[in-house]
Amino acid sequence: MSDDNRLVIEVKDLDISFRMPTGDIHAIRGVDFELRENEVLALVGESGCGKSITAKTIMGILPENAVINSGKVIYHGKDVEIDLLGKKSSWRRKNINGSKIAMVFQDPMTSLNPTMTIGAQLITSIRSHKHSDRREAYSRSLELMREVGITDPERTMRQYPHQLSGGMRQRIVIAIALSCDPEIIICDEPTTALDVTIQNRIIELLENIRRARGISVIFITHNLGVVAKIADYVGVMYAGKIVEYGTVFDIFYDPRHPYTWGLLSAVPELSDDKGELYSIPGTPPNLAKEIVGDAFAPRNPYALAVDFKAEPPLFHVSGSHFAATWLLDVRAPEVKMPDALRERINRMKQEGREYVNESE
Repeated sequence: MSDDNRLVIEVKDLDISFRMPTGDIHAIRGVDFELRENEVLALVGESGCGKSITAKTIMGILPENAVINSGKVIYHGKDVEIDLLGKKSSWRRKNINGSKIAMVFQDPMTSLNPTMTIGAQLITSIRSHKHSDRREAYSRSLELMREVGITDPERTMRQYPHQLSGGMRQRIVIAIALSCDPEIIICDEPTTALDVTIQNRIIELLENIRRARGISVIFITHNLGVVAKIADYVGVMYAGKIVEYGTVFDIFYDPRHPYTWGLLSAVPELSDDKGELYSIPGTPPNLAKEIVGDAFAPRNPYALAVDFKAEPPLFHVSGSHFAATWLLDVRAPEVKMPDALRERINRMKQEGREYVNESE
């Protein structure tokens, strides 16, 4: 995507801790990224790396024990620029959540009220932001359900969440997210609770809606296959930081951080007849303890002595590509990605070229 696209969200030096009875947990340790109009930014990484906390910070729905130590979340509207962290939650719910930024959660049952019909929930959402009368809201609800692929919206309007399948419930949640025409949608692992076939349909639905409406998307996932399909930019998160950032081509074809190497190596290949699956050794660090140096160093087979002493900055790889690893320092020894991963990337490039040739 072009840098000429309008900036819609900017996260600067976000730092968040959680107060716990046993001590503070330093969950987000200086996150920076930006999202532009009609782009998809994927945030990827292991569970507990800070992806969902970052999303909830943007939405203003952090739990009460969260402490924002520093940072800004700047919403760039078409005619306004607002630091959302400087606004009260009540103001954000009235003026931002739903109408400007909407969110689709992992489990649709956490978003839907089990005691209300689907129609009542859609109508309530529309009327709370659009100030429509009930007839207009009902008509709009039917349009939204058709847009998300529900073939019998009139019947679905009368049903309760428990009467629908998981895929249907997620479609309803997406319809509710779209109901007030937001500029940005945050999808927090929206397909994890669904079976593989339904996952693919929901991803295709989100992508079609995104293109048709020109919506900007922050997509949180641990599924790199989904990332390859929908993302324009990728932020790889580890221990509360973005350790590599670039276009989807940068991350998949020219990864530079050893953690990214590990994530890509751990993706199973259908063509692999050896039955071997790589896993990153060790476990993520305990964020209740102070991290000295590079948080990934204890698990990094390529770690240098400096990794255990000083945290690496984000080194500039290209105009769109950055990675926080001392291996990119001019003083570091030359270390190449594992041969198996390089061979896999070469196969991906070849498959990409064959696909383009077939399309032509």
